Amino acid sequence: MPTPTLEELGWTPELNAAFEPFHLKGLIPARVTAEHRQAYAVICRHGEYLAEVSGVFDHSARAKADFPAVGDWLAIDFKPDSERQLIQAILPRKSKISRKDACTREEQVIAANIDTTFIVQGLDGNYNLRRLERYITGVKAGGTKAVIILNKADKTPDPQARVREVLGLGFAGIPVLAIDSLSKAGYEEFTAHIKRGSTIVFIGSAGAGKSTIINNLLGTQAQRTREVRFSDSRGRHTTTGRKLFFLPGTGAMLIDTPGMKGFDICGDSHALDGAFDAIRLLAENCRFGNCTHAAEPGCAVREALERGELDPAHLESYKKLKSGTSRSRVDVAEKYKRIEREKNALKARKNPRRPEPNP
Repeated sequence: MPTPTLEELGWTPELNAAFEPFHLKGLIPARVTAEHRQAYAVICRHGEYLAEVSGVFDHSARAKADFPAVGDWLAIDFKPDSERQLIQAILPRKSKISRKDACTREEQVIAANIDTTFIVQGLDGNYNLRRLERYITGVKAGGTKAVIILNKADKTPDPQARVREVLGLGFAGIPVLAIDSLSKAGYEEFTAHIKRGSTIVFIGSAGAGKSTIINNLLGTQAQRTREVRFSDSRGRHTTTGRKLFFLPGTGAMLIDTPGMKGFDICGDSHALDGAFDAIRLLAENCRFGNCTHAAEPGCAVREALERGELDPAHLESYKKLKSGTSRSRVDVAEKYKRIEREKNALKARKNPRRPEPNP
């Protein structure tokens, strides 16, 4: 396959304008196609190469989210004879999929510069509405379009009943599609959401069938697949790392991600309100602007609950997620305060104040 042009990789006039300062420094644009330990696979106009962040980049990065992710656009110092190219900067991300790291609680960027995110759940034991709500909230917080794929439609007698159940959650404007990846039933409607020049990503827990869908789209066994354990419908993580593929015949790019055990949301309560549209619209009619929908008088959300117009589990999920994003904001603020204190202490040790001379 010949090296794709920048435009085929998703380059836009906006990216061109953002890159101008780096062009003046003799750098060239490249896009991250895979992550490895201590290195990244990138593609630029000269071909595919390994790259690593420069010392200056590494020193200036304050958090894990400041480092490159698959889908990122970079400014690299290209040297054709070098074993690894040097990454000098990341261009501003138009969107991202991210979550909180389970150990450090830092933001972990899973993929960047995404146009459409396909959230995959299997219609077997993998199906879980509360998990789906968490994914939808995270996707909308990251600024990408969401499409819900209910895979393994052959595993349930009435897949359309599940479609109606998901639509009933009230997430406005998000298509919900049921497909069978064995017979490829429903793939026509599904592939209509894949546009030329766009970048798409598949996310979901292990066992949802993402790798099978991707192999069907690619027409190859690019991603290994394994049978799901019958006891609990859990799959094994057949995708071992995030990687960007080119979809033949579509002009689109695809990023696959390993199945995720957890998806703790990064973002604030505004992102959460934007995802839970039905609750947000009801809350606008609450008597108090800071209503928690618990025991306040004149709560339009609780009134809808009493009328049977709102799923209690949906509201409970919203409250839990809202509580989590509030704690996240406090954690992040405290972290950066600690970093500033450590920097100031280091400066003080390096440049101790000299005593004032006696008059």
